[in-house]
Amino acid sequence: MLVTSGTLCAIMLKIRLQRIGRRNDPHFRVLVAESTAGPKSNKFIEKVGTVNPKTKETQLNAERIKYWLSVGAQASGRVHNMLVKAGIIKADTINVLPQKSPVVKEEDEKEEKVEEPKAEAGDAVESADTPEKEEKKTEEAPAEDAKAEEDPKKEEEKSE
Repeated sequence: MLVTSGTLCAIMLKIRLQRIGRRNDPHFRVLVAESTAGPKSNKFIEKVGTVNPKTKETQLNAERIKYWLSVGAQASGRVHNMLVKAGIIKADTINVLPQKSPVVKEEDEKEEKVEEPKAEAGDAVESADTPEKEEKKTEEAPAEDAKAEEDPKKEEEKSE
Protein backbone atom coordinates (compact mmCIF):
# COMPACT_ATOMS: atom_id res chain seq x y z
CA MET A 1 0.00 0.00 0.00
CA LEU A 2 1.12 3.49 -0.79
CA VAL A 3 0.53 6.47 1.49
CA THR A 4 0.60 9.85 -0.23
CA SER A 5 -0.14 13.15 1.48
CA GLY A 6 -2.33 11.65 4.19
CA THR A 7 -4.55 9.61 1.82
CA LEU A 8 -4.44 5.87 1.58
CA CYS A 9 -4.15 4.48 -1.95
CA ALA A 10 -4.31 0.75 -2.59
CA ILE A 11 -2.28 -0.41 -5.56
CA MET A 12 -3.48 -3.55 -7.28
CA LEU A 13 -0.64 -5.46 -8.92
CA LYS A 14 -1.16 -7.65 -11.95
CA ILE A 15 1.07 -10.22 -13.61
CA ARG A 16 0.19 -9.93 -17.28
CA LEU A 17 1.50 -10.07 -20.83
CA GLN A 18 2.92 -7.22 -22.89
CA ARG A 19 3.29 -7.70 -26.63
CA ILE A 20 6.71 -6.73 -27.94
CA GLY A 21 6.83 -8.58 -31.26
CA ARG A 22 6.55 -7.21 -34.77
CA ARG A 23 3.60 -7.69 -37.04
CA ASN A 24 3.04 -11.42 -37.73
CA ASP A 25 5.83 -12.28 -35.27
CA PRO A 26 4.37 -12.13 -31.76
CA HIS A 27 6.59 -12.11 -28.67
CA PHE A 28 5.38 -11.32 -25.18
CA ARG A 29 6.91 -10.18 -21.91
CA VAL A 30 5.48 -11.37 -18.61
CA LEU A 31 5.37 -8.29 -16.38
CA VAL A 32 4.37 -7.24 -12.90
CA ALA A 33 2.61 -3.89 -13.23
CA GLU A 34 -0.06 -1.76 -11.60
CA SER A 35 -3.53 -2.64 -12.79
CA THR A 36 -4.21 0.99 -13.75
CA ALA A 37 -1.14 1.25 -16.02
CA GLY A 38 -1.82 0.34 -19.64
CA PRO A 39 0.06 -2.58 -21.17
CA LYS A 40 1.85 -0.36 -23.71
CA SER A 41 2.83 2.38 -21.24
CA ASN A 42 6.14 0.71 -20.21
CA LYS A 43 5.31 1.53 -16.59
CA PHE A 44 5.98 -1.88 -15.11
CA ILE A 45 7.59 -2.89 -11.85
CA GLU A 46 9.49 -5.99 -12.93
CA LYS A 47 9.93 -8.25 -15.94
CA VAL A 48 9.52 -11.87 -14.83
CA GLY A 49 9.55 -13.79 -18.11
CA THR A 50 9.09 -13.98 -21.87
CA VAL A 51 6.86 -16.02 -24.18
CA ASN A 52 7.25 -16.87 -27.86
CA PRO A 53 3.96 -18.47 -28.99
CA LYS A 54 5.29 -19.54 -32.43
CA THR A 55 8.07 -21.72 -31.00
CA LYS A 56 6.12 -22.46 -27.79
CA GLU A 57 9.13 -21.24 -25.80
CA THR A 58 8.46 -19.77 -22.35
CA GLN A 59 11.02 -18.46 -19.90
CA LEU A 60 9.59 -17.70 -16.47
CA ASN A 61 11.40 -16.66 -13.29
CA ALA A 62 9.54 -18.94 -10.87
CA GLU A 63 11.05 -17.47 -7.67
CA ARG A 64 10.05 -13.89 -8.51
CA ILE A 65 6.57 -14.93 -9.68
CA LYS A 66 5.96 -16.81 -6.42
CA TYR A 67 7.18 -13.76 -4.49
CA TRP A 68 4.83 -11.37 -6.31
CA LEU A 69 1.89 -13.75 -5.88
CA SER A 70 2.66 -13.98 -2.14
CA VAL A 71 2.72 -10.19 -1.90
CA GLY A 72 -0.78 -10.03 -3.43
CA ALA A 73 -0.32 -9.68 -7.17
CA GLN A 74 -3.08 -11.21 -9.31
CA ALA A 75 -2.24 -13.12 -12.49
CA SER A 76 -4.30 -12.45 -15.60
CA GLY A 77 -6.26 -15.37 -17.02
CA ARG A 78 -3.74 -16.37 -19.69
CA VAL A 79 -0.75 -15.91 -17.37
CA HIS A 80 -2.52 -17.97 -14.69
CA ASN A 81 -2.97 -20.82 -17.19
CA MET A 82 0.69 -20.55 -18.22
CA LEU A 83 1.80 -20.74 -14.58
CA VAL A 84 -0.38 -23.82 -14.00
CA LYS A 85 1.02 -25.47 -17.14
CA ALA A 86 4.60 -24.67 -16.07
CA GLY A 87 3.94 -26.11 -12.59
CA ILE A 88 4.69 -22.87 -10.74
CA ILE A 89 1.28 -22.78 -9.08
CA LYS A 90 -1.15 -25.60 -8.36
CA ALA A 91 -4.68 -24.68 -9.39
CA ASP A 92 -7.26 -25.40 -12.06
CA THR A 93 -7.01 -23.63 -15.39
CA ILE A 94 -9.39 -20.77 -16.14
CA ASN A 95 -11.56 -20.49 -19.24
CA VAL A 96 -10.34 -17.22 -20.72
CA LEU A 97 -12.51 -17.32 -23.84
CA PRO A 98 -15.67 -15.23 -23.79
CA GLN A 99 -18.92 -17.09 -23.20
CA LYS A 100 -21.19 -17.42 -26.19
CA SER A 101 -24.57 -15.81 -25.90
CA PRO A 102 -27.49 -18.14 -26.69
CA VAL A 103 -28.82 -17.94 -30.24
CA VAL A 104 -32.34 -16.50 -30.29
CA LYS A 105 -34.50 -17.59 -33.19
CA GLU A 106 -36.67 -15.03 -34.99
CA GLU A 107 -39.84 -16.95 -34.09
CA ASP A 108 -39.02 -16.72 -30.39
CA GLU A 109 -38.45 -12.96 -30.68
CA LYS A 110 -41.84 -12.47 -32.36
CA GLU A 111 -43.60 -14.51 -29.67
CA GLU A 112 -41.96 -12.46 -26.94
CA LYS A 113 -42.96 -9.17 -28.58
CA VAL A 114 -46.60 -10.16 -29.09
CA GLU A 115 -48.26 -10.19 -25.70
CA GLU A 116 -51.94 -10.22 -24.92
CA PRO A 117 -53.19 -6.94 -23.48
CA LYS A 118 -53.92 -7.10 -19.78
CA ALA A 119 -57.52 -6.62 -18.71
CA GLU A 120 -58.15 -3.76 -16.33
CA ALA A 121 -60.97 -3.30 -13.83
CA GLY A 122 -62.92 -1.02 -16.22
CA ASP A 123 -62.67 -3.55 -19.06
CA ALA A 124 -64.32 -6.28 -17.00
CA VAL A 125 -67.57 -4.30 -16.82
CA GLU A 126 -67.61 -3.71 -20.57
CA SER A 127 -66.88 -7.33 -21.44
CA ALA A 128 -69.96 -8.62 -19.64
CA ASP A 129 -72.35 -10.13 -22.18
CA THR A 130 -75.47 -8.06 -22.71
CA PRO A 131 -78.40 -9.02 -24.91
CA GLU A 132 -77.28 -6.48 -27.52
CA LYS A 133 -73.81 -8.03 -27.80
CA GLU A 134 -75.29 -11.53 -28.04
CA GLU A 135 -77.41 -10.42 -31.00
CA LYS A 136 -74.35 -8.97 -32.73
CA LYS A 137 -72.49 -12.24 -32.21
CA THR A 138 -75.27 -14.25 -33.80
CA GLU A 139 -75.41 -11.84 -36.73
CA GLU A 140 -71.66 -12.12 -37.34
CA ALA A 141 -71.58 -15.92 -37.22
CA PRO A 142 -73.65 -16.55 -40.41
CA ALA A 143 -71.61 -13.92 -42.26
CA GLU A 144 -68.41 -15.77 -41.39
CA ASP A 145 -69.93 -19.06 -42.58
CA ALA A 146 -70.89 -17.44 -45.88
CA LYS A 147 -67.30 -16.21 -46.35
CA ALA A 148 -66.03 -19.71 -45.64
CA GLU A 149 -68.33 -21.10 -48.34
CA GLU A 150 -67.16 -18.52 -50.89
CA ASP A 151 -63.47 -19.17 -50.31
CA PRO A 152 -63.42 -22.74 -51.71
CA LYS A 153 -65.17 -21.50 -54.85
CA LYS A 154 -62.51 -18.80 -55.33
CA GLU A 155 -59.73 -21.32 -54.79
CA GLU A 156 -61.22 -23.61 -57.46
CA GLU A 157 -61.39 -20.70 -59.93
CA LYS A 158 -57.79 -19.74 -59.25
CA SER A 159 -56.57 -23.30 -59.73
CA GLU A 160 -58.22 -23.52 -63.19
